[in-house]
Amino acid sequence: MRIRTLTLTTASGAALLATALLPASASGTPQPMPPLEEPVSAAGLLAKVTSCAQLSNGKYRTDESTAATIPVCGKHGAAFWKADMDIDCDGQRTDSCNEDTDPWFQPDTSFHQSDGRPLRSDTLPYVVVPGISDTWDYLKAGIKGGSVAAVIHDDQILYAVVGDTGPKGIIGEASYAAAEALGIDPDPATGGTGSGVTYILFRNSQVTPIESHDAAVTLGERLAKEFIQAN
Repeated sequence: MRIRTLTLTTASGAALLATALLPASASGTPQPMPPLEEPVSAAGLLAKVTSCAQLSNGKYRTDESTAATIPVCGKHGAAFWKADMDIDCDGQRTDSCNEDTDPWFQPDTSFHQSDGRPLRSDTLPYVVVPGISDTWDYLKAGIKGGSVAAVIHDDQILYAVVGDTGPKGIIGEASYAAAEALGIDPDPATGGTGSGVTYILFRNSQVTPIESHDAAVTLGERLAKEFIQAN
């Protein structure tokens, strides 16, 4: 499956803004094509999440052994947090994700494909939300299985879906495929990264079918632009 990330570079931005020419008009004069719209940049999104209006009633740990320091924050149209990335390798058994490769492997995900099967974590980029608790209820925040997320790491944006739920007190987790697409070690036993990941989840959004990464990218790009404009 094709996995798309968007990297912020000056050259690519200039290329997108280059003016092309359409075929000549009836008068024989070439007609200029309007510049292509510049894609959302990682810097543009990060500039909108520098402050936190806290949505959660408390804070989350990034691991069992760490202190609870991570709040879920809110802006118009999205919930977000800044944390680490642990690797979720649950769902369908594959060569990359199974009981031998992942000490915590579970053969199911909280949300399923359109055919009823669990998600495939080594090919589908998805994020994990904490299980519903008194700290935060993702459903009440307008987030559900298949909602679109923008995951940002090292000036790259990856559009993904909400695909699984995790422990009620821990935050900062995404699928094997999400980590791999962002250049993070996807090994479920030893991989991940300890910090530097921003998760922006767009409220009241839905990718159908949930397993379509292309659909997540298309919707994610539109919602990211709307989020920047609204905030």
